[in-house]
Amino acid sequence: MDHLSKYRRMYMIKRSSLLLWILIGLVCTLLLFYRAEERISKTTTDQNIGSTSLNAGDSNQSTDDENNSIEYQPYYAQMRSTRIPEVIPSAYELNNTRKALQEILFFNRVPKVGSQTFMELMKQLAYMNDFHFHRDGVQRVEMIRLSMQQQYDLSTAISSLPPPSAFVKHVCFTNFTSFGYPMPIYINLVRDPVERVISWFYYVRAPWYFVERKRAFPDLPLPDPEWLKKDFETCVLTSDPECVYNQGVRREGIGDHRRQTLFFCGHEPDCTPFNSQEALDKAKRAVEENYAVVGVLEDLNTTFAVLEHYVPRFFRDVNRVYHASESVRINRNAFKPPVSEYVKDIVRRNFSREVEFYEFCKDRLYKQYRALKLPSGKSTVASTRNTL
Repeated sequence: MDHLSKYRRMYMIKRSSLLLWILIGLVCTLLLFYRAEERISKTTTDQNIGSTSLNAGDSNQSTDDENNSIEYQPYYAQMRSTRIPEVIPSAYELNNTRKALQEILFFNRVPKVGSQTFMELMKQLAYMNDFHFHRDGVQRVEMIRLSMQQQYDLSTAISSLPPPSAFVKHVCFTNFTSFGYPMPIYINLVRDPVERVISWFYYVRAPWYFVERKRAFPDLPLPDPEWLKKDFETCVLTSDPECVYNQGVRREGIGDHRRQTLFFCGHEPDCTPFNSQEALDKAKRAVEENYAVVGVLEDLNTTFAVLEHYVPRFFRDVNRVYHASESVRINRNAFKPPVSEYVKDIVRRNFSREVEFYEFCKDRLYKQYRALKLPSGKSTVASTRNTL
């Protein structure tokens, strides 16, 4: 009996101990669960508080960005996109012909841009489109920069022509309004400035050039044979003064063939330095504000399309007439040899602003063409051979 009682007491003690440990385990588990819930609750609260602060900060930042975007929006726009879509003005906005108060066209032609061919083309168009064609006479010394009195006389003479009339002359851009006359419809042509300077170099050495000059002015002396035999590449590579194009050099007369911008800049002294920024800026401004069309010799088809739509009174059917008649294509120089790209690149380095002006005129011409929104195939791009 004693042995059984002892066994039973031991069993009860063990069972009580086991229950006690189970109870302790349950209490610990409950405590751990409660602490975990407390931590989760605190974390969530902290996150909500942080989120609220962050949102408030973002709101302030957003407000700041909105305020700053007024000033910096163009910069941000450029950063977001590598190419900003071009906004093309309407053909009406790009057409300076509508500003003309007299039906007179003035082609103040740049030398060696195909202007002789263009002049012959205008003669045929004058008959077809019923307008008067006038050109300045051949002069012993061509004056392209005029005094104020000479500018007044030119403005008076052109404004006195019977409308509709077209007048052609090698001369710088003249502001008719300065002398009390309305502006005519200005047009002109440009050419790659390096190709143009090469063309001039061989043009004044062509045999037929001296025959024509001698016929007009019999007392003109014949040129030095050594000068006639010069070639452009040797002239450039040996730094011959005739082929050295120093920045800022001033020269008068049509013989300064290097300055295409001069014909658009005007008669003022600040237009004369070669490859100057001021002359470039004034030439660009004159084109934008006063020229109906400035065509490009290397792309006559686009030039004709723009002329026909922007100045239809004078250039209706110009594209058809040009391609139908070989007689208008004159002044091609068979005596002009090819010039290497290496030499052209040497020359081009000193023509930076002249090249910039040429590219500016090209961009404007293509902008005018795109604004027309012509059906595809209406006008195709054509290259003109450098034989002029």
